[in-house]
Amino acid sequence: MAGSNYSKVDEYGFERPKDFDFKTYDAFMSQYVKVLTRRALRWNNMFGNQRNINFRKNATLKRFVRKGIPTEFRTRCWMTVSGAERIKNSSNLTYQQLKSRSVSSTDEMMDAIKIDLPRTFPDNIFFSGREPLPNMLYNVLATFAHQNSEVGYCQGLSYVAGLILLVTKDEAASFWLLKTLIEQLLPKYYVRTMSGLITDLDVLNELVRKYEPLVQRHIQNIGMPWAMGTTKWFICLYADVLPTETVLRIWDSLFFEGSKILFRVALTLIRLHKAAILQTSDLSELTGVFRNMKNHPRVIDCHSFMKDVFELSGNLSNSTLEKLRITYKKE
Repeated sequence: MAGSNYSKVDEYGFERPKDFDFKTYDAFMSQYVKVLTRRALRWNNMFGNQRNINFRKNATLKRFVRKGIPTEFRTRCWMTVSGAERIKNSSNLTYQQLKSRSVSSTDEMMDAIKIDLPRTFPDNIFFSGREPLPNMLYNVLATFAHQNSEVGYCQGLSYVAGLILLVTKDEAASFWLLKTLIEQLLPKYYVRTMSGLITDLDVLNELVRKYEPLVQRHIQNIGMPWAMGTTKWFICLYADVLPTETVLRIWDSLFFEGSKILFRVALTLIRLHKAAILQTSDLSELTGVFRNMKNHPRVIDCHSFMKDVFELSGNLSNSTLEKLRITYKKE
């Protein structure tokens, strides 16, 4: 839009698409800047004057995290509440030691990582030219692959690790956060069989059947497998699917509360688009609705969207989720 105050590149380095809705974004940011200022003041009052911030998990911090972690606190908070700091401190080897064992390798897995690097966020200025992030991303992925033989490297990991790097700008922190996500918070999404991912797609189908039976029946009647519409949601943790600021707000809660957040986001997206889904008459129209969910004004407004996530997605507990996973578990 002519006259917009926003550049063609966002604060995380992503080039805005030609059809970017500056009008909707302008309306959102005019309000969200006030929210960001208010949250930064609250976080500074709570944590800013402490030399050694203790992000102890409790109801107060959970409430703060759900309302968004300010940029300057995000890396430290993610490391603490996810358990990554504890895993790092209990490791017999430092990141640098693990890295030195892996980055000189030239095996097939390393070649696969190198092939995927140019495909990762090609519209991001920090992953192009002579910027250091592509090399840092290779190091993180290669180090992780060699210390976890069950997973190794899987397409989708580059988007997750890449976005973590955009936030932290720190190789070591990015490695420990990636390790914690894949090995602790997500159940076998990235193993070769993707058994955990397949199970969770069945769990999502059951949750939609329970909470939105009309939508579930409609999708089933059209014949769209859940894998077609939602695999990228789970495998990329919504990175490269939803607006970046919305994804980071989702990840704030993912690191604190675990993988149930992925389902709460999925249910919210489906409920926000219920009318559009039910109006589709064939597979092409239905997949189009799923592809365009990122453009919904409520999704762009990440603060309102996260309120929806905790109000529209039902009372999904970790215990309920684990029972469903046992029911639909794939060996």
